[in-house]
Amino acid sequence: MKTLIELFQSQLKDMYDAEKRIAKALPKMTKAATCKKLQAAFENHLLETEGHIENLEGVFECFGWSPKAVTCKATVGLLEEAETLISDFDGSIALNAALISAAQKVEHYEIASYGTLHAWALLLENESAAELISEILEEEKATNDILTDLALEKNQEAMGELYATGVGSDTDDE
Repeated sequence: MKTLIELFQSQLKDMYDAEKRIAKALPKMTKAATCKKLQAAFENHLLETEGHIENLEGVFECFGWSPKAVTCKATVGLLEEAETLISDFDGSIALNAALISAAQKVEHYEIASYGTLHAWALLLENESAAELISEILEEEKATNDILTDLALEKNQEAMGELYATGVGSDTDDE
Protein backbone atom coordinates (compact mmCIF):
# COMPACT_ATOMS: atom_id res chain seq x y z
CA MET A 1 0.00 0.00 0.00
CA LYS A 2 1.36 3.42 -1.00
CA THR A 3 1.43 6.18 1.61
CA LEU A 4 1.20 9.96 1.57
CA ILE A 5 4.90 10.29 2.27
CA GLU A 6 5.67 8.17 -0.81
CA LEU A 7 3.33 10.34 -2.87
CA PHE A 8 4.99 13.46 -1.46
CA GLN A 9 8.46 12.15 -2.34
CA SER A 10 7.31 11.20 -5.85
CA GLN A 11 5.89 14.66 -6.52
CA LEU A 12 8.92 16.34 -4.97
CA LYS A 13 11.15 14.47 -7.44
CA ASP A 14 8.79 15.54 -10.22
CA MET A 15 9.07 19.22 -9.30
CA TYR A 16 12.84 18.98 -8.88
CA ASP A 17 13.02 17.84 -12.50
CA ALA A 18 10.52 20.51 -13.55
CA GLU A 19 12.58 23.33 -12.05
CA LYS A 20 15.76 22.07 -13.70
CA ARG A 21 14.01 21.93 -17.08
CA ILE A 22 12.54 25.41 -16.60
CA ALA A 23 15.99 26.76 -15.75
CA LYS A 24 17.24 25.44 -19.10
CA ALA A 25 14.24 26.80 -21.03
CA LEU A 26 14.13 30.34 -19.62
CA PRO A 27 17.24 31.61 -21.47
CA LYS A 28 15.66 30.48 -24.78
CA MET A 29 12.43 32.26 -23.89
CA THR A 30 14.36 35.38 -22.87
CA LYS A 31 16.19 35.39 -26.19
CA ALA A 32 12.95 34.94 -28.14
CA ALA A 33 11.10 37.76 -26.37
CA THR A 34 11.14 41.14 -28.09
CA CYS A 35 9.81 43.09 -25.10
CA LYS A 36 12.40 44.36 -22.62
CA LYS A 37 9.99 44.00 -19.68
CA LEU A 38 9.28 40.38 -20.61
CA GLN A 39 12.98 39.66 -21.04
CA ALA A 40 13.62 41.12 -17.59
CA ALA A 41 10.78 39.05 -16.10
CA PHE A 42 12.25 35.87 -17.60
CA GLU A 43 15.77 36.77 -16.42
CA ASN A 44 14.49 37.46 -12.90
CA HIS A 45 12.53 34.23 -12.87
CA LEU A 46 15.62 32.30 -13.92
CA LEU A 47 17.36 33.57 -10.78
CA GLU A 48 14.33 32.60 -8.71
CA THR A 49 14.20 29.18 -10.39
CA GLU A 50 17.80 28.54 -9.41
CA GLY A 51 16.75 29.37 -5.84
CA HIS A 52 13.78 27.02 -6.17
CA ILE A 53 16.16 24.18 -7.05
CA GLU A 54 18.16 24.95 -3.91
CA ASN A 55 14.99 25.12 -1.81
CA LEU A 56 13.84 21.77 -3.17
CA GLU A 57 17.21 20.29 -2.26
CA GLY A 58 16.55 21.66 1.23
CA VAL A 59 13.15 19.95 1.29
CA PHE A 60 14.77 16.63 0.41
CA GLU A 61 17.21 17.22 3.29
CA CYS A 62 14.32 17.97 5.68
CA PHE A 63 13.15 14.42 5.12
CA GLY A 64 16.64 12.88 5.11
CA TRP A 65 16.51 12.08 1.40
CA SER A 66 19.07 12.66 -1.34
CA PRO A 67 17.82 15.01 -4.07
CA LYS A 68 16.66 13.05 -7.09
CA ALA A 69 14.73 14.06 -10.18
CA VAL A 70 12.12 11.99 -11.98
CA THR A 71 10.99 13.18 -15.41
CA CYS A 72 8.14 15.66 -15.09
CA LYS A 73 6.08 14.76 -18.15
CA ALA A 74 3.78 17.76 -17.68
CA THR A 75 6.67 20.22 -17.79
CA VAL A 76 8.22 18.42 -20.75
CA GLY A 77 4.95 18.90 -22.63
CA LEU A 78 4.49 22.51 -21.58
CA LEU A 79 8.04 23.41 -22.61
CA GLU A 80 7.66 21.60 -25.94
CA GLU A 81 4.56 23.71 -26.53
CA ALA A 82 6.56 26.84 -25.69
CA GLU A 83 9.22 25.88 -28.25
CA THR A 84 6.51 25.35 -30.87
CA LEU A 85 5.02 28.76 -30.13
CA ILE A 86 8.43 30.40 -30.42
CA SER A 87 8.91 28.77 -33.81
CA ASP A 88 5.38 29.39 -35.07
CA PHE A 89 5.21 33.04 -33.98
CA ASP A 90 8.81 34.13 -34.56
CA GLY A 91 8.76 37.59 -36.12
CA SER A 92 5.11 38.13 -35.26
CA ILE A 93 3.75 40.90 -33.07
CA ALA A 94 1.92 38.09 -31.23
CA LEU A 95 5.20 36.40 -30.19
CA ASN A 96 5.35 38.06 -26.78
CA ALA A 97 1.70 37.18 -26.08
CA ALA A 98 2.49 33.58 -27.06
CA LEU A 99 5.52 33.49 -24.76
CA ILE A 100 3.50 34.88 -21.87
CA SER A 101 0.80 32.30 -22.47
CA ALA A 102 3.33 29.48 -22.44
CA ALA A 103 5.02 30.84 -19.32
CA GLN A 104 1.73 31.22 -17.47
CA LYS A 105 0.79 27.63 -18.23
CA VAL A 106 4.02 26.57 -16.58
CA GLU A 107 3.42 28.92 -13.64
CA HIS A 108 -0.10 27.60 -13.09
CA TYR A 109 1.20 24.02 -13.08
CA GLU A 110 3.86 25.00 -10.56
CA ILE A 111 1.38 26.88 -8.35
CA ALA A 112 -0.92 23.84 -8.26
CA SER A 113 1.97 21.48 -7.55
CA TYR A 114 3.56 23.58 -4.83
CA GLY A 115 0.21 24.26 -3.20
CA THR A 116 -0.33 20.53 -2.93
CA LEU A 117 3.22 19.81 -1.73
CA HIS A 118 2.86 22.54 0.90
CA ALA A 119 -0.37 21.03 2.22
CA TRP A 120 1.19 17.58 2.34
CA ALA A 121 4.32 18.84 4.13
CA LEU A 122 2.04 20.31 6.80
CA LEU A 123 0.12 17.04 7.09
CA LEU A 124 3.42 15.21 7.40
CA GLU A 125 4.28 17.66 10.21
CA ASN A 126 7.47 18.91 8.58
CA GLU A 127 7.33 22.65 9.19
CA SER A 128 10.79 23.28 7.74
CA ALA A 129 9.87 21.62 4.45
CA ALA A 130 6.51 23.45 4.40
CA GLU A 131 8.29 26.79 4.84
CA LEU A 132 10.72 26.13 1.97
CA ILE A 133 7.85 25.09 -0.30
CA SER A 134 5.81 28.12 0.77
CA GLU A 135 8.67 30.41 -0.30
CA ILE A 136 8.68 28.81 -3.75
CA LEU A 137 4.89 29.01 -4.00
CA GLU A 138 4.84 32.72 -3.18
CA GLU A 139 7.50 33.47 -5.82
CA GLU A 140 5.57 31.47 -8.43
CA LYS A 141 2.41 33.44 -7.64
CA ALA A 142 4.31 36.73 -7.88
CA THR A 143 5.78 35.72 -11.24
CA ASN A 144 2.32 34.84 -12.50
CA ASP A 145 1.07 38.28 -11.41
CA ILE A 146 3.91 39.96 -13.33
CA LEU A 147 3.10 37.89 -16.41
CA THR A 148 -0.59 38.78 -16.11
CA ASP A 149 0.26 42.48 -16.07
CA LEU A 150 2.51 42.06 -19.12
CA ALA A 151 -0.18 40.03 -20.88
CA LEU A 152 -2.64 42.91 -20.67
CA GLU A 153 -0.24 45.05 -22.68
CA LYS A 154 1.07 42.41 -25.10
CA ASN A 155 -2.32 40.85 -25.80
CA GLN A 156 -3.61 44.30 -26.78
CA GLU A 157 -0.68 44.70 -29.18
CA ALA A 158 -1.48 41.31 -30.72
CA MET A 159 -5.11 42.42 -31.15
CA GLY A 160 -3.93 45.54 -32.95
CA GLU A 161 -2.35 43.32 -35.57
CA LEU A 162 -5.58 41.37 -35.88
CA TYR A 163 -7.67 44.47 -36.54
CA ALA A 164 -5.06 45.96 -38.88
CA THR A 165 -5.45 42.90 -41.12
CA GLY A 166 -9.24 43.22 -41.08
CA VAL A 167 -9.76 39.85 -39.37
CA GLY A 168 -11.89 41.20 -36.52
CA SER A 169 -13.93 43.64 -38.55
CA ASP A 170 -17.64 43.50 -39.28
CA THR A 171 -16.98 42.59 -42.92
CA ASP A 172 -15.80 39.13 -41.82
CA ASP A 173 -19.25 38.26 -40.49
CA GLU A 174 -20.79 37.77 -43.93
